Amino acid sequence: MKITITGSLGNISKPLAKELIQKGHTVTIIASSTERQAEIEKLGAKAAIGSVEDLAFLTKTFTDSDAVYCMIPRANYFDPNLDLDAFTRKIGNNYAEAIKQSDVKRVVFLSSIGAHLKEKSGIIQRYNEIEAVLNTLSDVSITFMRPTSFYYNLLAYIPMIKNLGFIAANYGADSMIPWVSPNDIAAAIAEEITTSSQGKKVRYAASEELTGHETAKILGEAIGRPDLKWELISDEETLNGLISAGMQPKIANGLVEMYAALYNGTLAQDYLKNKPAVLGKTKLTDYAEEFAAIYN
Repeated sequence: MKITITGSLGNISKPLAKELIQKGHTVTIIASSTERQAEIEKLGAKAAIGSVEDLAFLTKTFTDSDAVYCMIPRANYFDPNLDLDAFTRKIGNNYAEAIKQSDVKRVVFLSSIGAHLKEKSGIIQRYNEIEAVLNTLSDVSITFMRPTSFYYNLLAYIPMIKNLGFIAANYGADSMIPWVSPNDIAAAIAEEITTSSQGKKVRYAASEELTGHETAKILGEAIGRPDLKWELISDEETLNGLISAGMQPKIANGLVEMYAALYNGTLAQDYLKNKPAVLGKTKLTDYAEEFAAIYN
């Protein structure tokens, strides 16, 4: 198959590209910087240098592809001028239009846990909107890949662990967090994108379900702090902490709302009804080694 991948050589796109190339598929990787070109070509893929915000470029690159993998690039939450909603919406709409104009018939879109919610899901609410736009495309088979909480998001707590000696958040603690490894997401995408399918479907990707306390214990043992605790704090305390760290207030509010939805159970309602029969291979004890190396 001819498969086009967005996301450059990111945490999901790189292992995805490697697996697809290994299985004999022809892969094109979209990257925004020419600095990535040599590394992409070294993998055995073709580099398409341009922006997913450029509809003409996107349409041209998608044309003649048997399948495409679409994701929303990460944004800088500390940029005071970022309009996260507009950024996300524009790229989602570009994907829909480029898929339509290029006549691509098989798509995997990286959505999110909680995308079933039309409100009170914080910064991921736009994914509900993008799924709705992509759902209007006729004669296109689309898998909405909804990953759970990424292991590497735990890296944001390293300064807190070093300065305070514990993890503090308005979620976790005694409640369950469904975690996922980017490698397990990539494996699920590779399976979906190379399988013929009709219509639209949702697939969740998760690696392990742990409470905040269990999460802290595993991380603590890996970094030599076996007494590491996960403390539950209020929405207000979490918000103040994010803003004081320099995060844009509107985005900080959206993060706090998303975390609160995870803690009260609404974010994971649909996941719990439709979760994978078999969770991914990469457990937190595996990821904890990488966490410890960065921590140290």
